[in-house]
Amino acid sequence: MVMNTKILHLIAALALLFPAVAGATDAEKQPAEAVKSLTPTTEQRFTTRLASRFLTSYHYQSEELDDALSERIFTQYLDLLDPNRMYFLASDIEQLDRYRHRLDEALRAAEIEPAFEIFSIYRERVDQRIAHARAQLESEFDFTVEEDYQFDRSESPWAETTEELDEIWRKRVKNDWLGLKLAEREVDDIRETLDGRYGNIHKRVSDFNSDDVFQFFMNAYASAIEPHSSYMSPRLAENFEISMKLSLDGIGALLSSQNEYVEVADVVPGGPADLDGRLQAGDRIVGVAQGEDEFVDVVGWRLDDVVDLIRGERETLVRLEILPAETGMKGPSEIIDIVRNEVKLEEQAAQASVEEVETGDGVKKIGVIDVPVFYVDFRGRARNEPNYRSSTRDVRRLINELRADGVEGIVIDLRGNGGGALVEATTMTGLFIDTGPVVQVRDANGRVSIETDREPGMAWDGPLAVLVNRSSASASEIFAAAIQDYGRGIILGEPTFGKGTVQNLFNLDNYLTDDEKKLGQIKLTMAKFFRIDGGSTQLRGVTPDITLPSFGDPEKYGEAALDYAMDWSSIEETDYQRIADLSPLLPQAREQHLARRESNEELKELIDDFERFRELDRRTSVSLLESERVREREEAEARRASSFAHAETGEIPPEADAEAGDAGADGNTDGDPEGDATQEDEEEADVLRTEAARILADLIELDQGQHRLVQVQHPISPGSLN
Repeated sequence: MVMNTKILHLIAALALLFPAVAGATDAEKQPAEAVKSLTPTTEQRFTTRLASRFLTSYHYQSEELDDALSERIFTQYLDLLDPNRMYFLASDIEQLDRYRHRLDEALRAAEIEPAFEIFSIYRERVDQRIAHARAQLESEFDFTVEEDYQFDRSESPWAETTEELDEIWRKRVKNDWLGLKLAEREVDDIRETLDGRYGNIHKRVSDFNSDDVFQFFMNAYASAIEPHSSYMSPRLAENFEISMKLSLDGIGALLSSQNEYVEVADVVPGGPADLDGRLQAGDRIVGVAQGEDEFVDVVGWRLDDVVDLIRGERETLVRLEILPAETGMKGPSEIIDIVRNEVKLEEQAAQASVEEVETGDGVKKIGVIDVPVFYVDFRGRARNEPNYRSSTRDVRRLINELRADGVEGIVIDLRGNGGGALVEATTMTGLFIDTGPVVQVRDANGRVSIETDREPGMAWDGPLAVLVNRSSASASEIFAAAIQDYGRGIILGEPTFGKGTVQNLFNLDNYLTDDEKKLGQIKLTMAKFFRIDGGSTQLRGVTPDITLPSFGDPEKYGEAALDYAMDWSSIEETDYQRIADLSPLLPQAREQHLARRESNEELKELIDDFERFRELDRRTSVSLLESERVREREEAEARRASSFAHAETGEIPPEADAEAGDAGADGNTDGDPEGDATQEDEEEADVLRTEAARILADLIELDQGQHRLVQVQHPISPGSLN
């Protein structure tokens, strides 16, 4: 199993898409306000013993559970709860310091009360800060005063006094107010919006239950050893499985929390709710009933508890009581009955497009296959189901479609692809080589195994490029490294993330005799990846053959920027045969790309934008002077009006703007609701994808019949499957 940040972001999104988790008690399904104190459960103590055994004994780099590790856990837990240092006081940290070197003993004894005590103080501080912030909304702000708001306090010392923290929050509220004022919102609207925003922070933290606190603490423990090990609660574990098979059983709707109500944010195309046609975005769900049972009122419930009620097995009936979007809170309510069924999550599936590139020889058609994640339906594969879903199968189908469309080359776009299933990295590589090793895996005992493509032939034997960025990680790096080592294609983009470790999932439920209880899973780093040439992808990633413009700062993004990341190392190369040597073609192709950087307006504007993003990313504060903010905004709008540089480039530039805020356990980023990308932005051309297609077209011309890019083997039959 290969997992990383991208997958976890996907899991977080999928948590809203109606899976079914058994075992929640009636108490757990009540509104969170009913839970006055949080204490560890018997199951959590048992889970602690199991998890500690796995983390300290079976990790690739086993760490003794001692005072040194305890200090790291303590620091990680505080950073997880309050990463921007906006809630805790220095006196709180001093008071809690007694646990700095005692968490190891607590974990060994499964006495995890310290984690709950720390969280209790955190929740109390959040209550105080939010009360202060809401009181500030009655103030009048002077935006002619020259002062700054430090929105990034992650490296700042903890506030010494309540008065110091009050001043920090005064500036935060003033900053939030100014952002909405510049969006031309009326005073009453601003006050109401911010009051709701701060109220939502309070509600989210109040809604956390003992399972949430336990997951925070266990993840602090795991990440103190190494950044890619973690604890997955039963709910999170199930959502991970959904993310891999790209389907679930439910009604197919994306939900969000709006004050006391659960609102339909979107309906998944082709899902049961979409086919039924009655449930619409904006509808509020106030009650849920299973079949013909009585309705359960869900106003004020946690979002994930409502999700649990709506999920269920296919071909079962769920009834929803809704307040329709068009009538709003005035009602009346309506009843919608929907039969649950399979929901396909096609937005995460591989997709293809064609770029037409002007060259000296005329127009060349270059196919582009976007692979957002390496996915597979593990259960379907294990059962040998004939139509189980996988990224390799989908890419093979898309290759055949592109070949029928007459493309001369293919770009595999792995930008933002954080990994997925190791088996898929191997089988997908097999679509582009005949047979041979793909990646070496070394375990903690030094044993090396080799993942090999054993199916003869290729689905595509023509010119190939792989487009990557700093967010391409894990399985993406395995694929890109193998293509590069074989000389099968060229790598374009920027150095990849540098995640060269292997994680296995251990189901803690297997250690229970009670089938009704669930403990979750441990994701544990068990091995390390090595390229077939012997080098590791860990820390250094994959270096592209031709570097494309990017905003990324390697010191801030990627494996090297993570706490406690494992070191780079190497082993002996394995026995493999390079297919081609593409190095003679690269210098001229690189020169042609660099020339376009100077002449192509879209590329020039993109480079300018990336430089601006880098400048913004280095900022930790913003002016609260209205005239200065107006000037900055006018400059930004002028740039936007003069270019298409804000296209969907596959990059994710940091939004270090005036509306940036802290994101901690409260889950809040406090971004300006007016600052989201517009639909026009999303529809603009992808400059880097187009440039990747141009570079591959250049290489095809430069090859001039030397067959470095075009292989001599015959492609495999379109009907055969890995």
